[in-house]
Amino acid sequence: MPCGEDWLSHPLGIVQGFFAQNGVNPGWEKKVIEYFKEKLKENNAPKWVPSLNEVPLHYLKPNSFVKFRCMIQDMFDPEFYMGVYETVNRNTKARVLHFGKYRDVAECGPQQEVDLNSPRTTTLERQTFYCVPVPGESTWVKEAYVNTNQARVSPSTSYTPSRHKRSYEDDEDMDLQPNKQKEQHAGAREAGSVGGLQWCGEPKRLETEASSGQQLNSLNLSSPFDLNFPLPGEKGPACLVKVYEDWDCFKVNDVLELYGILSVDPVLSILNNDERDASSLLDPMECTDTAEEQRVHSPPASLVPRIHVVLAQKLQHINPLLPACLNKEESKTCKFVSSFMSELSPVRAELLGFLTHALLGDSLAAEYLILHLISTVYTRRDVLPLGKFTVNLSGCPRNSTFTEHLYRIIQHLVPASFHLQMTIANMNHLKFIPHKDYTANRLVSGLLQLPSNTSLVIDETLLEQGQLDTPGVHNVTALSNLITWQKVDYDFNYHQMEFPCNINVFITSEGRSLLPADCQIHLQPQLIPPNMEEYMNSLLSAVLPSVLNKFRIYLTLLRFLDYSISDEITKAVEDDFVEMRKNDPQSITADDLHQLLIVARFLSLSAGQTTLSRERWLRAKQLESLRRTRLQQQKCVNGNEL
Repeated sequence: MPCGEDWLSHPLGIVQGFFAQNGVNPGWEKKVIEYFKEKLKENNAPKWVPSLNEVPLHYLKPNSFVKFRCMIQDMFDPEFYMGVYETVNRNTKARVLHFGKYRDVAECGPQQEVDLNSPRTTTLERQTFYCVPVPGESTWVKEAYVNTNQARVSPSTSYTPSRHKRSYEDDEDMDLQPNKQKEQHAGAREAGSVGGLQWCGEPKRLETEASSGQQLNSLNLSSPFDLNFPLPGEKGPACLVKVYEDWDCFKVNDVLELYGILSVDPVLSILNNDERDASSLLDPMECTDTAEEQRVHSPPASLVPRIHVVLAQKLQHINPLLPACLNKEESKTCKFVSSFMSELSPVRAELLGFLTHALLGDSLAAEYLILHLISTVYTRRDVLPLGKFTVNLSGCPRNSTFTEHLYRIIQHLVPASFHLQMTIANMNHLKFIPHKDYTANRLVSGLLQLPSNTSLVIDETLLEQGQLDTPGVHNVTALSNLITWQKVDYDFNYHQMEFPCNINVFITSEGRSLLPADCQIHLQPQLIPPNMEEYMNSLLSAVLPSVLNKFRIYLTLLRFLDYSISDEITKAVEDDFVEMRKNDPQSITADDLHQLLIVARFLSLSAGQTTLSRERWLRAKQLESLRRTRLQQQKCVNGNEL
């Protein structure tokens, strides 16, 4: 059995070892998964696995063990592949059994061919996800992952997408290619495709044709291949992810950490081109896959690599400063969490001071911003999402750079975010809602296809007078539905499909926002800096990186704390509400009670308290009273409703 670093550089050799030992007995597949699980439990092992997020594709060896942090953007139809197949030697007639799992290309040695009629051939099913890097992931998150990754990589000599491949004679002279790889490539393989696996012949010819074929292919395409990222300006590879086990556990927009085998065989591009050429000759009624669908589902491997998943984990968060799992039970026993909770009070005080400066000296607005940043949908009652806390910060300077700089501050604190400039042009022309393209059989992404706990900052101060056209009206409606119901209705042409979400929406506006909000707080600046950019930059540079990291841990960790209200406090709250109704029956409603309970919840959690105390309830009432008084004062000054 291979050992040492072989599991990283030659994982298929490990799989081959288990397959050879167990034959067609399906138990070998579980042993493979257990083997890699155990390997990753070893000291710092995950840090040694090269990540597609950090390492350029041409630095990674084909068929090596890699990881990828990503969001499921789309799910394609399941595909069939040859789980086990048999090859026959043309001369000796000797038969050899092979596994097809974790492969795109079937393996044939010299003088061998696949016996398609072998009774030992088994056809199995796998699911394909189209995955993209986490939309809106903050720069500090990317940098932290890069700094912790210890994988040693160098430019791959066996795969370079940007140029023609060297001939194998050159590779052998330089002796840079592992022997095992030479042996794998030495055999002639016949061109063809069956059961999701492809095999090929005359490697040298096909390898060089692959790179030239890809270049020709890119020239022939009517439009460049769209990687379908939800947000503009995103970078990083998109991947076709092949999942073999438990794919029902995953859904669109889930954030995953994947460990698997990288497949970038250039042969895939040639065979896919051949299939397209062949399909164009067929009767359209007989051809089930359109050319566009084949283009989208089988892009060049140099552009969209394949990952054959060995292990997949759904991530609760992407904050690299915290343990990956923060389940309620685990967080209670985790030493890191318990030690951080013991020093929570000074962290909160420092964060409040930092945000007060960012909000131009307004400490009340800073309190509400903290509550907003730790808010999360903790459950749903029928269609009502409980725990959402959309804040509208009104009183922001019109057409100024204030929101842009405030967003930069938020970006430095949260793991994922997006800044939406709410101009008439953006509302009319941007694609907010994902829609199904039936010609290409894929889900075309939109701005609102975001993972859970993304911070969406909407700048309404840029809104000028103008006409919203039909798409603009639909986009405003989509934003309103997102805020009110925490759901986005994806457009499937003939019907709409609800996708629940958990997005923190923060709106800055001059007057009251056009969009619904759970809470409106009017900004009362205590200072107006002459140069906003200089002021915000100095604020950021004044904070020590270690303190900034504490803020980041604080805001992520508190989302996962459990919370409850004792019977005693429940009774006290009910009595208090009855008293409030007696004193002011016109203005105190059931909605106000709900709002007070939400504020009290996040106020308690912000102090690290998992149960509501009388003290926190009174503090919540005080904050709400100050907020309402401020709105009333502003209403009197302006003479109109905010």
